[in-house]
Amino acid sequence: MVVDRQPRPALLEEALGPGGPIVVFDKVTLAFDEKVILDEISFTLKTGHTKIFLGASGAGKSTILRLILGLLKPDGGHIFVNGDRVDDMTEDQMMGVRADLGMVFQEGALFDSLTVRENVGYKLFEQKVPFERAKTRVEEVLGFVRLGEFIDRKPSELSGGQRRRVAIARAMAAKPRILLYDEPTTGLDPITSITIDEEIIKLRDIEHVSSIVVTHQLRDAFFVAEHMATPNGHNGVKIERAPSHKVDEAEFIMLRQGKIAFEGNATELRATQMKDPYIKSFLS
Repeated sequence: MVVDRQPRPALLEEALGPGGPIVVFDKVTLAFDEKVILDEISFTLKTGHTKIFLGASGAGKSTILRLILGLLKPDGGHIFVNGDRVDDMTEDQMMGVRADLGMVFQEGALFDSLTVRENVGYKLFEQKVPFERAKTRVEEVLGFVRLGEFIDRKPSELSGGQRRRVAIARAMAAKPRILLYDEPTTGLDPITSITIDEEIIKLRDIEHVSSIVVTHQLRDAFFVAEHMATPNGHNGVKIERAPSHKVDEAEFIMLRQGKIAFEGNATELRATQMKDPYIKSFLS
């Protein structure tokens, strides 16, 4: 099958125009052999907003992240990140795009032989950021995730939740405009999971970072979608339930057999649950 890979003028106007979305998928298709993973998937992520991807195992959730990172190329459709079309970029060209992306993996993926300071500052040191500036930034982001006192410890000396928060600090150290989370709370107890959820919310609402969260942890997904962070005194942050006019800043996308089965906010998802047997079964 011949796939038209020329971007449409309307899409270019939206993706490249002032105030346009920070991530755009336009009819993105991907298959491995005969198995279709994504079938004409289209969505946009606005600056400072969150998209939460749900779906059964193998539905294509993590594939979305790999496509954004350029680790996979689609068979058809177009992908824009920060206004740049990335689906036809070379590996060298993608390096520039990835500089503005932060990735938080399920297991944190920290370097065991390095201290927390060295893990968080790894990308900065790799980019040859001046030492004092890198040192200040590392201390700043560790303070943000409330781990400043652990700066000289090794990952083996931290709890699972602390390691995940170090991974978030590392992802945000270079001040990316987009953060990608792949199952950020999997394997954590409920109380620890909430601390991770709160970091995701703080980064969105205080730092105005755009984010995509892939998860099958429904409690955490709804917590991120239905709460907001606001400044509270000197360097303090308050996490509270978001009013109705703010819930659209975090939207769900549910994937089913390669297609989008639902897209909307938490209120709309709960309403759809009553009408759609698949969504009702999934959420229960």
